[in-house]
Amino acid sequence: MLTYDVQIWGIRKRADRVAAYQLRWRVGPRPFSKSYKIKAQADGRRSKLLAALRNREQFDTETGLPASEVQALNSTTWYAHSCAYAAMKWPGASAKHRASIADTLATITPKLVKDNRGAPAPKVLRLALYSWVYRFVLGDDGTLKPRIDVEDPPANIVSALDWISRKSVDITALNTPSVVRTALDALKLKQDGTAADENTVNRKRTVFSNCLRYAVERELLATLPLDKVDWTPPETDDEIDFRFVPGPKLAKGLIDAVGEQGARGRHLMAFFGCLYYAANRPGEAANLREDFTLPEEGWGEVLLSTSTPRVGSGWTDTGESFDTRGRKKRARKATRSEPMPPVLVRLVREHIKEFGTAEDGRLFRAAQGGGLLPLFEGHPF
Repeated sequence: MLTYDVQIWGIRKRADRVAAYQLRWRVGPRPFSKSYKIKAQADGRRSKLLAALRNREQFDTETGLPASEVQALNSTTWYAHSCAYAAMKWPGASAKHRASIADTLATITPKLVKDNRGAPAPKVLRLALYSWVYRFVLGDDGTLKPRIDVEDPPANIVSALDWISRKSVDITALNTPSVVRTALDALKLKQDGTAADENTVNRKRTVFSNCLRYAVERELLATLPLDKVDWTPPETDDEIDFRFVPGPKLAKGLIDAVGEQGARGRHLMAFFGCLYYAANRPGEAANLREDFTLPEEGWGEVLLSTSTPRVGSGWTDTGESFDTRGRKKRARKATRSEPMPPVLVRLVREHIKEFGTAEDGRLFRAAQGGGLLPLFEGHPF
């Protein structure tokens, strides 16, 4: 436990001892002492303790040391801590969030190094971090482990990870504002060196902040280093530019044009209709089953309960490219009811009449019956 209740006494000389000069201090109710052969050594140590006390640094009641010295004793590298953070977050994170964590850490970690002598190619190092260290798979014992510990990586991946494990800065280096700024500035750039999207920067900054908070939780850092840096994340503009949003007439023309592409196009008309007329996310629409109220005339209703975003098989628990989960930023079982205008009611009724549903009840599916979303993540609406 850390406390400000500290008292440091003067040097006591004991003539009958080899180490005659004894420094004594108290942290909370517990006394501590250390003996030195030379008085200057005892005075030097006493000065350091007094300096920590003047700087309002807390002391540890177990060791009697200032918090900064305890951190140094228990310290680890940024690379090792980032691995521990990824392992902690993986079980409870969605597949997309897992990939986002790996992306952020693979962006920051190569920048937090002592020097770049002997550095591997940037693309190799990123691949080693993103796909082999910050990605987890089930080991033979049924527990989650970094992929590097379960599969045999290529030699260049092994070499890159050996380099970063040796060159990574100590976690306590993040107490230095310039080091934190180096990491934050790295988030502002894409891999090709051009400016990253504002939302991407803010998303990665959130992961970085959370990783630092975990370091504080593990008592590797005393305070959150981000508070020491005057760095403002880029402002995001969530306002919709209506120059690029199709109006009802254009949307109907686009959906009709899809339907003119044969049977496959007709199968997708209601899918795009759900995106435009009912404001469904692609992952929500791709997972729709018989969740509709479809009157003969007038407005209907669709109930949204799950989403199946595509993220890649390496990040899901099932090994599939889809991560079936609750709706974005909602409780797992939360639902949302969306009104359906008559035009969408007709589209869905006609779709069911012509194509029916898949064996598992899905309304929309790929040509071979699989997931639809891989084809339409870049939908026009």
